[in-house]
Amino acid sequence: MGVNIVHKAFFAAEPGQVVTSSGRQYRITHLVSIDSVFATDLLTGDSARLRVDTLQPVHPDEEAPSTIPSAKDIAQYSDKEWAEAQRRFQAIKPLLDNPVRSRTDAEMIAAQHGVHAATLYKWLKTYQEAGHVSALVPTKRGRRVGVKLLTSEQEKLIETVIEDEFLTKQRNKPQHIVEEVERRARLAKIAAPHPNTVRNRIKALCIRDTLRRRGHRETARNMYEPILGEFPGADFPLSVVQIDHTPADIILVDEAHRRPIGRPWLTLAIDTWSRMVVGLYITFEKPSSTSVGMCVSNAICSKREYLAGLGVSGEWPVWGVMNTIHVDNAKEFRGAVLERGCEEYGIDLQWRPVLRPHYGGHIERLMGTMANQIRKWPGATFSNTAERKGYNSEAEAALTLSEFEHLVVDFIVNVYHQRKHSELGMPPRRKWELGILGDATTPGVGIPPVPENPARLQLDFMPFFERSVQQYGIQIDLINYYDKVLNPYINTTDPDNDKKRRQFLIRRDPRDISKIYFFDPLSNAYVPIAYRDIGHPAMSAWELKEVQRVLREQGQKDVDENRIFEALGRMRTIVENALHKTKAARRQATRNPTKVRTADKPAMPAPVENVGQPSIEEDLFALPVVPFEDLAVSR
Repeated sequence: MGVNIVHKAFFAAEPGQVVTSSGRQYRITHLVSIDSVFATDLLTGDSARLRVDTLQPVHPDEEAPSTIPSAKDIAQYSDKEWAEAQRRFQAIKPLLDNPVRSRTDAEMIAAQHGVHAATLYKWLKTYQEAGHVSALVPTKRGRRVGVKLLTSEQEKLIETVIEDEFLTKQRNKPQHIVEEVERRARLAKIAAPHPNTVRNRIKALCIRDTLRRRGHRETARNMYEPILGEFPGADFPLSVVQIDHTPADIILVDEAHRRPIGRPWLTLAIDTWSRMVVGLYITFEKPSSTSVGMCVSNAICSKREYLAGLGVSGEWPVWGVMNTIHVDNAKEFRGAVLERGCEEYGIDLQWRPVLRPHYGGHIERLMGTMANQIRKWPGATFSNTAERKGYNSEAEAALTLSEFEHLVVDFIVNVYHQRKHSELGMPPRRKWELGILGDATTPGVGIPPVPENPARLQLDFMPFFERSVQQYGIQIDLINYYDKVLNPYINTTDPDNDKKRRQFLIRRDPRDISKIYFFDPLSNAYVPIAYRDIGHPAMSAWELKEVQRVLREQGQKDVDENRIFEALGRMRTIVENALHKTKAARRQATRNPTKVRTADKPAMPAPVENVGQPSIEEDLFALPVVPFEDLAVSR
């Protein structure tokens, strides 16, 4: 069993902070640049210059009780718990945005949200210590938010009146609902709930749905979907990040035979204030919510290990949580996993208005810049047949996915970031530095906090499932997984309903489904769970989907795990035999995770290990966040 993946905090480098680097303790004295600090060795007193993304915080009292709630997975909170966390976050957001805030400012904001200023400061401290919105979910001390003490008749009465009288285009006021509840309670001869209880039930409703059902569809659309305006908040680094996809105008070749296999998809994320590329992702698969999530996690995390793994020299000093992600209306930008992942880290996910392409101008221009550069490389397809006349793209194709990835990153880091941008009047790298460190006239926002555990952050953007634990373990898509950590949960029932099996949260990386990540409710940590039959080969979710399609076409019934892996073996044999014949077969081979060349992958510092547990060296999430890596193709 691998090491549990627990921590999801962020580390902010600030003067006076005690940190560790290469096994030694230092105290930060000065911020030197956007990615380095001066620090004093606490043992020798010597001064040293250290990279921010190599530092780890030193927690002075690990045994002291923390104000940060346990690292419960974001998918496990109820809608009401999550809504309350969001409400608290919106209350403290003006304080977060105003570093020179006063007590008077806090008291005014607290009054607007109906709480005491001390409560607001408590929420602010909790959020700043944790670095994520789920820390604001109400704790279990006392009565939890959402716990209902009314009788079932009273609850049903309130629910019915809200449905009949409040969620309608009549737009009745809360006081009318209170009076109607009291009237119906008298008729039913039951005790009327307190008026405040009725009002609290109304406040707990989903704002988006409430607006729509009360006839405010346009308001709901403006609040929750498109951006209205030309990015008025894009006035500092990471205030607004735009993300989009494009098929790259180039034919790539396979690793084994170096024969053409097709065009890759390129996903890019750009900081609209500085024009710095903050994250990216390359894949042969069509864009999906998973590829978007991988791009976001790459944008938030440090790129040092990633550059080392690619063999790209140069610096890419960009990391940190963005305020807003701006995307178009494609389906891959919508979905519960992506939306809740963004909410967890306080990211406002906004969609471009339909038929308003100028709202995505920054990312579109970057895509054009990349397209112009890609046309200079062998195998380019150009943008139209006239440009391509006399050039055989497939015959000239020479780059593999990993080599293409290297060239793209090298161009971004060492050319695009360094040369003068016509609209900025300076290179994006310089604009970023000004935004972070400031100058004589304008203060900077400071070095963004670094994720302490990129693996956990990546998991928050991965697809999830809910399953019960049976005697054979856990089954997903007819594949069984087992580890002894599951034993306490075998055939357990739901704590709130002893007639139902208890459902547990599982995350899965579609690039390699040979293991899943089980969220252990006792330790509040993810535990990797391998195949029950460890003799089965690794495969991707796309290979599994293809195997299941073939079995259906063959009319096979009662398909089980053994038949799936037998079919997988036959399919891979056919593909191997056909590799030198067809482009489709070579493309299919790239989806096999057993083709991963692990020597090309950089090692990522493992999460803090729990005592008595083995190394995470062979765990997928012990590897660096590599959003460029294809969902099924690995370097």
